[in-house]
Amino acid sequence: MNERHYLTPLFEPKSVAIVGASERPQSIGAVLLRNMLDAGFKGKLFAVNPKHDQVLGLPSYGSVEDIPHRLDLAVVATPAQAVPGIIESCGRAGVKAAVVISAGFSETGARGAQLERAVLENARRFKVRLIGPNCLGIMRPSVGLNATFALGGAIPGSIGLISQSGALCTAILDWARPNGVGFSSVISLGGSTDVDFGEILDYLVADPRTHNIILYIEGIRHARSFMSALRAAARVKPVLLIKVGRHPEGSRAVLSHTGSLVGADDVFDAALRRAGVVRLYNINQLYAVAEALFSRFTPRGNRLAVITNGGGPGVMAVDRAADLGIPMAQLAEATLDRLNEFLPDTWSHSNPMDIIGDADPERYRRAVELVLADDGVDGVLTILTPQAMTHPTDAARAVIEAASKSDKPLVTCWMGEEQVREARQLFKDARIPTFPTPEPAVELFSHLSAYYRNQKLLMQTPGPLTHETPPHIESARLVIETALTEGRTVLNEMESKALLAAFRIPIASTVIARSATEAMVLAEEIGLPVAMKIASADVTHKSDSGGVRLNLNSLQAVRSAFQDIQEEVRRNRPEARIDGVAIEPMVIKPNGRELLVGVIRDEVFGPTITFGEGGTRVEVHRDRAVALPPLNHFLAADMVRHTRVSRLLDAYRGMPAANLQALEQVLLRVSEMVCELPWIREMDINPLILDETGAVAVDARILVGDVPPASDRYDHMAIHPYPAHLVTTWQANNGQEVLIRPLRPEDAEMEREFVRNLSPETRYFRFMNTLRELTETMTARLTQIDYDREMAFVAIVRKDGRDDEVGVVRYATNPDGETCEFAIVVADSWAGVGLARKLMEVIISTARQKGLKFMNGDFLANNERMLRFVARLGFSLSTSPDDNSIKHGVLALQR
Repeated sequence: MNERHYLTPLFEPKSVAIVGASERPQSIGAVLLRNMLDAGFKGKLFAVNPKHDQVLGLPSYGSVEDIPHRLDLAVVATPAQAVPGIIESCGRAGVKAAVVISAGFSETGARGAQLERAVLENARRFKVRLIGPNCLGIMRPSVGLNATFALGGAIPGSIGLISQSGALCTAILDWARPNGVGFSSVISLGGSTDVDFGEILDYLVADPRTHNIILYIEGIRHARSFMSALRAAARVKPVLLIKVGRHPEGSRAVLSHTGSLVGADDVFDAALRRAGVVRLYNINQLYAVAEALFSRFTPRGNRLAVITNGGGPGVMAVDRAADLGIPMAQLAEATLDRLNEFLPDTWSHSNPMDIIGDADPERYRRAVELVLADDGVDGVLTILTPQAMTHPTDAARAVIEAASKSDKPLVTCWMGEEQVREARQLFKDARIPTFPTPEPAVELFSHLSAYYRNQKLLMQTPGPLTHETPPHIESARLVIETALTEGRTVLNEMESKALLAAFRIPIASTVIARSATEAMVLAEEIGLPVAMKIASADVTHKSDSGGVRLNLNSLQAVRSAFQDIQEEVRRNRPEARIDGVAIEPMVIKPNGRELLVGVIRDEVFGPTITFGEGGTRVEVHRDRAVALPPLNHFLAADMVRHTRVSRLLDAYRGMPAANLQALEQVLLRVSEMVCELPWIREMDINPLILDETGAVAVDARILVGDVPPASDRYDHMAIHPYPAHLVTTWQANNGQEVLIRPLRPEDAEMEREFVRNLSPETRYFRFMNTLRELTETMTARLTQIDYDREMAFVAIVRKDGRDDEVGVVRYATNPDGETCEFAIVVADSWAGVGLARKLMEVIISTARQKGLKFMNGDFLANNERMLRFVARLGFSLSTSPDDNSIKHGVLALQR
């Protein structure tokens, strides 16, 4: 039984003080107080201004400490230099939260940043939570809270809006009111020096008034908490996001505006795809997608059908779809046959479907109804141009009727103005998106299909490569530590390939020669033909510097190449330090495709994996897909699929198809590398040659750096990988060996079977209801683990050649980051053999290592066996104040 969210005093305060309240027209203090009064705030409202005895009819106090009532929230609108002292006064007065409207902090330079640090230090000393500074404020319409200086308020509704731009908040609010769009909360973060996106998302996820979430982002400070909270939110509520600073010029503007770092834009895109949210690029798209996604539509794919009464507009739609990578749906033969029954012989007989200029309302209705029912269609764009035989309003009514029978996305485009005005209003009233031209209509559909795709990516929680040979992690660490001890951050080719080999990535073995004679001896040992490359940490592009010779078939050619390579590199790169010449077997793959697999360390999101075309044309073609690790097969395949070079991996021009499984395996091993080796800063495998037989890394370059100590071995990751190091085995009292490991998504069916086989009494005590079987939604929630904020361990034994679950224990961290809730259930046949105690020891130890302070649990008061069990573990038990049939247990984790 969870207590109320710790940010409740901020968003649902019972008492508020406006510090800097004023009657001076147009002053922020006056607008704030007037907005609170006009909104009909349901709690106690106070004014603070030492220069006045009364402000707008309210008594005015000299300080928050003078107010004869405990405050939940203080809203500060004073000059910046006064704010640190005001926050200190708030702390002494027991104020729980503050919204700092004032500007003049880190966005202004070093002096302002010093002032902001003083504000934050005072807030942390007194445990006062802060929104701002330099923000518009916050709204909670359901309680009459309008602590903003916006003109007017918000309609109560179900959208939670979080924005780093106050100006954008006012624009969205101005659009929302006449369109009847309401909000559960409106939060302007400003500088977000304390409370950031992650914590507010946590609050909105738990908030029953919030059904949908909109974010406007300029920069992210804490990638792990942001990703964790965003993924948790997107699992249960649609999330739309606008992110600015997509280009370097915009990023610089953002840096000066909010003081936040902005990651590379394609990396941010990759993060959002893994988070299951829709990214939008302008306010018009936001309005359109919000109306569509928050309506009755259920996005399901990207195959679009276009129905039109004019060929030109249909082609415009198809062109824009091609730009966005949206495929045209292939209609089933049965659909085509039924369309032929009532459409004129001259209709297009394909998609886009030109149903001819004389199309009447009935023709539109039947066409839309049939196409929406086609299993090969994920959405429909219906276009009408007002021609002499057209009835736009009646056609709109017919389309609305047809759309009511399906939950597939339907987008309309009634072109023109005067003749279609009434029709557009009908669509608006029916909550069907409508546009004056085809292109934005197609863009809307692309956003809806992106939501569907990203939701699938969100549900991917990569497990370990358990079925593969484990990597030699310690060997790889020793290579890195040796280089760093010697003061080197660039590994040579032999060291780089040693790391790849340690993680089971096929390599072309390399040796380094430091004389022409040594080169000939090594070449003969390797076997001709060989390839030779300059060995220098200062030369990245070896070919461009004249440092590569290929297919050398004789020892004389090897001797000449050794001299030529060094002379040419010294001429082209005189500053480069040369360690010798690398020699390796000549990889001859007639059907090979040259690819690139790389790693970059993004400033915000940490390690990021890239894939694209390799060889010498990398910078020219700039064909790359970006993904955040950890990866699994689904994510690796999705990554490959979204590059242009993927088309060259199929069979063509007599070449057999490349071995995609081998490519995916390399991507998975690289993912494993960056998870386990936080020292890696950059890595290029270029080229990785792939043909029908497999993949081989021909060249590699790795940059490393020191890593500060961290209690979490995956502290460098934005998404916490599968914690394979927590897998253990244990001997039960009945003599059986039990595997105890973190839960994985692929355990879903095993988990459902486990619950199905529990006795009714055990199920009742675990779920506190008469549940017989887990639903798909419950199963997904229980098995899709975010290892950063929750943990679940399953106990498994081998039975009849398959894994059999005999127990499960889990905890979920509460939003305060200090406490967690736990639950445990053991199969009835495994009661009394020590399994429950072992699982509790494992989960308690894990929570302690995570730094959590308290573990909580709720138990039915009549579950006497469980109460005795947790009491022996050290839990303190008390009766719930809300329900005397529930016992609440608390275990102190840190002693």
